[in-house]
Amino acid sequence: MENIRNFCIIAHIDHGKSTLADRLLHITGTISDRELQEQTLDDMDLERERGITIKSHAIQMKYAQEGKEYILNLIDTPGHVDFSYEVSRSIAACEGALLIVDASQGIEAQTISNLYLAIEHDLEIIPILNKMDLPSAEPEEVTDQIVDLIGCEREDVIPASGKTGLGVEDILKAVVARIPAPKGDPNAPLQAMIFDSVFNSFRGIIAYFRIMNGRIKKGDLVKFMNTGGTYHADEIGVLGLDLIPRKDLSAGDVGYIISGIKNAREVKVGDTLTLKGNPCEKAVKGFEDVKPMVFAGVYPVDTEDYEELRFCMEKLQLNDASLTFEPESSAALGFGFRCGFLGMLHMEIVQERLEREFDMSVITTVPNVSYTAQHKNGEEIVINNPSDMPDPSKLDWVKEPYISAQIITKADYVGAVMTLCIEKRGILKNQVYLTSDRVELTFDMPLGEIVFDFYDKLKSVSRGYASFDYFAADYRESHLVKLDILLNGDQVDALSALIHRDHAFELGKKICLKLKELIPRQQFMIALQAAIGAKIIARETIKPLRKDVTAKCYGGDITRKRKLLEKQKKGKKKMRQVGSVEVPQEAFLAVLKLDS
Repeated sequence: MENIRNFCIIAHIDHGKSTLADRLLHITGTISDRELQEQTLDDMDLERERGITIKSHAIQMKYAQEGKEYILNLIDTPGHVDFSYEVSRSIAACEGALLIVDASQGIEAQTISNLYLAIEHDLEIIPILNKMDLPSAEPEEVTDQIVDLIGCEREDVIPASGKTGLGVEDILKAVVARIPAPKGDPNAPLQAMIFDSVFNSFRGIIAYFRIMNGRIKKGDLVKFMNTGGTYHADEIGVLGLDLIPRKDLSAGDVGYIISGIKNAREVKVGDTLTLKGNPCEKAVKGFEDVKPMVFAGVYPVDTEDYEELRFCMEKLQLNDASLTFEPESSAALGFGFRCGFLGMLHMEIVQERLEREFDMSVITTVPNVSYTAQHKNGEEIVINNPSDMPDPSKLDWVKEPYISAQIITKADYVGAVMTLCIEKRGILKNQVYLTSDRVELTFDMPLGEIVFDFYDKLKSVSRGYASFDYFAADYRESHLVKLDILLNGDQVDALSALIHRDHAFELGKKICLKLKELIPRQQFMIALQAAIGAKIIARETIKPLRKDVTAKCYGGDITRKRKLLEKQKKGKKKMRQVGSVEVPQEAFLAVLKLDS
């Protein structure tokens, strides 16, 4: 155990974590020149295409120093705020963290958020100044920011470059010297924490664990404490670029177990693994349960694929523990699931992974957040879906979730950022100048206002310089209404939204205009209406297609044409009474991107 070091890499998005991880793997000889590629640890096409890390990845490296060989277990984590749950799980399995800061961009919101997470778990922090090879790097200024934030010495900050390999040897030496070896008793009963799992179609579920105490041998009868299932450890081993089988593993090791589990419900990330014959007394205190921020309905395009979609979602949940879902049905879309996501990017990624990995086309409804309401009789209810909203006359109050948002931006853009936040009903709480050119703004904002397009707008008003991070604060009373969309008088529940009364007219008008563009014209007139209760607040009309019934009349009296037109008019009137309108799939998706 003396020679084991477990550490993770934390940073804001696009500060060079994956590139630096590649360099560490290359220098320690874990991967050969032939296997080396950009973002080696990111094994999804989606991650490479977008240049972001979506899942944390664990890998073992061997490193020799002064005649001793050390085992370094590295976890590369995502940087985007939507994937912070992956970061919290990685931190729970480590004793140290490399805090990477881009020398040209300085400290950003997610850097601070991840750092606090690591400090809460008493991790040893090694600050690294990355991208030193860039002409726009400002090492002196950014080093001062790091020293102010962590309270370390200037010489503790390691200058490095993932691209050129500068400072990578110093990082490895610092990992060995400064990160403590894992504590634990190899002779105690087995106590291991499961921090991730993946599904392999040939071998079933592969669970990744970190052993706190005790040891595990191949063939042992193991028990999952949370689910209560017992299984044989068919194969155990450590995580190289591929899985490397071992005969036994003991305290401090990070490894994997394959026990032939096929059902996704039998493995829970955060569970404790122990031996059936000699169980440990209590479970490991891992990490808190995930709190979804954004809710949306996910429906199969073809209703018959409902069971297939459930199967795909369970498989995806194994790989992405922050996804939560439960069944629901809609009059417009049939059977589907109400899914909880950590943010809009998370929702987009899940939708894309369903299409790519499982060949499953889905329709996603308008995202919303979870509200609480109280009936006049004192009963409290949770509203996850606009259709759960009771009649306003029966309600005492409705509360919506607020968040505390941290925005770090250049001083030039403070005005534009403040205007955007105040438009979104934000309340300015604090304004601090970190340096003469960088400002940290703290706002209290309703979560419902940021789920749509806030992040994109923030990036555009600040020309990409602003960084954003948030955490849930509390619930506050608000004047919310349910906005319904009617097609020829029939409500389309998949397009309903809960919104603040002040913004209802604007949103209703936008949705009606968008649907007018997207719904194909029929033989009859279609009325598109936005309504709050019985009150119509916006309306658009889709004009009917008209067949030229008078084409066969040439010459003769006008009454012949009039007779044919009157006949057509009667037919159209009847048609409108029985005609049902088909809403194309693009219409549901377009409502999500109203401002673009």
